[in-house]
Amino acid sequence: MNQAKRLTDTKRDQTHPNLRPRDAATLILVDRSGATPKVLFGRRHHSLKFNPGKFVFPGGRVEPADKRMPTASPLDAHAEARLMRRVTRPSRDKARALALAAIRETFEETGLLLGKRVDPMPAVPDGPWSAFAKAGVLPDLATLHFIARAITPPRRPRRFDARFFAADANAIVHKVEGVVGPDSELVELVWLPIAEAKQLELMTITQVALDELEARVAKGFGHDLPSPFYRMLNRKFVRAEL
Repeated sequence: MNQAKRLTDTKRDQTHPNLRPRDAATLILVDRSGATPKVLFGRRHHSLKFNPGKFVFPGGRVEPADKRMPTASPLDAHAEARLMRRVTRPSRDKARALALAAIRETFEETGLLLGKRVDPMPAVPDGPWSAFAKAGVLPDLATLHFIARAITPPRRPRRFDARFFAADANAIVHKVEGVVGPDSELVELVWLPIAEAKQLELMTITQVALDELEARVAKGFGHDLPSPFYRMLNRKFVRAEL
């Protein structure tokens, strides 16, 4: 099925106020060390109001501290340019913050730190980023691939302007134990082949992002590959390339 049509066909409650989408970022980790690439999923706690029990990629909203976090390397030029397209106030700082949000959210939900070990460690913002300082790790933005962008349709209970990033599993340099468990937002982490992951009960946009990732991996996982942008126009989802 056409990706935009798949999104359009999904039935949702559209009786909510038309909220402004919030900037958000998601990270898909890909293990390409074997013959079959695998992706990392987390299963959400069954008691959560939003998508309880669903398998998801880690992600969430951009926070103010993300703009102040130092990095080991800048974004790839292709990713940076596409992140600044079709936005009201494009800036390198915003593009950088989106990528950092994906890395921070991945740590907060999985305990995994992506980046490079450095010494000495520069000052970092308080909060979740302090775990990176404790481990001597700086985020390595050059490892991130900008996979896709999608805006939640109008009149949904939550709306996000989400950027989907991907990174190879070898970008993981440290793990904080105890983040995932029976009382956490994510109760388990699983590495699954893409074909197997498609059989899970996933959110529609997660399925779409997985398809985009699969196509990208098949083409060599290069930074120069296009990044699609999904949004609703005239009550239909459309797919454009950034």
